[in-house]
Amino acid sequence: MRTFAVLILAWLAAFPLGAQPQAIHRAVKLMGCGFEFTAIHEDPALARQAIEAGIAEVSRIERLISSWDEHSQTSAINRNAGIQPVQVDDELFQLIRRSLKVSGITNGAFDISFAAIEKLYLFNGSETTFPPAEEVEGSVAKINYRNIIVNPEKHTAFLKEEGMRIGFGAIGKGYAANRARAVMQSMGIANGLVNASGDLTCWGKQEDGRNWGIAIADPDDKMKAIAWLPIGEGAVVTSGDYEKYLMVDGKRYAHIIDPRTGYPTTGIKSVTIVCPDAELADALATS
Repeated sequence: MRTFAVLILAWLAAFPLGAQPQAIHRAVKLMGCGFEFTAIHEDPALARQAIEAGIAEVSRIERLISSWDEHSQTSAINRNAGIQPVQVDDELFQLIRRSLKVSGITNGAFDISFAAIEKLYLFNGSETTFPPAEEVEGSVAKINYRNIIVNPEKHTAFLKEEGMRIGFGAIGKGYAANRARAVMQSMGIANGLVNASGDLTCWGKQEDGRNWGIAIADPDDKMKAIAWLPIGEGAVVTSGDYEKYLMVDGKRYAHIIDPRTGYPTTGIKSVTIVCPDAELADALATS
């Protein structure tokens, strides 16, 4: 009985009655952009551990899907374009299949084979002209999600045309945010948020019990909000022309390239997608 009482006292010392949830925050650079993690829990040590686990998960995914890392399976697929299929892990295989499904839904407005053209643009604000038309046309000729052949039995992916490339820049951060969230939840974080540079997923409540309030930046002044969205659980992804863009003849063009034309989309300054899944929201926000 005495041992039991000592254990109870030790537990109370670690987690005193009425302990209030605390929000632990961490900002890091991952996948070439800023990630922000928030974990809310009565035990700040657990919250920090969960954030570290989320960061490790994003780093793992970055290594898996990177088209810049020559040792990644994605790079192996690109190197073998027009040559032979490449066997890949199930995780990457399923991501490719889901990407192809979104391509079908959007009639090619979303297409992971757009990577054939992405190196023609910088979108850092320094560009004042479009790439040469012949280079754009040559790259567009390599973009066609229908030429990405997957074999479910052999778990292989094959790019039919030489010079084709795939990349996950328009869906990868959303997928990584989903996975970080799943890892943090598995560790007991019932309330949290992962913001992958605008690809955001949240769950539960804020530390004061209110729903999360997500600000939508004004595309003409990113320091101001044009709207606030109260989100209980789900994903919010915004894409616009206020961070990555090019200026041609005084007109600002967003970094969203229409893979069917090879040129930036026009007529829309900002798009926000709200849905339960950050991966899908990420893909649709750039379609």
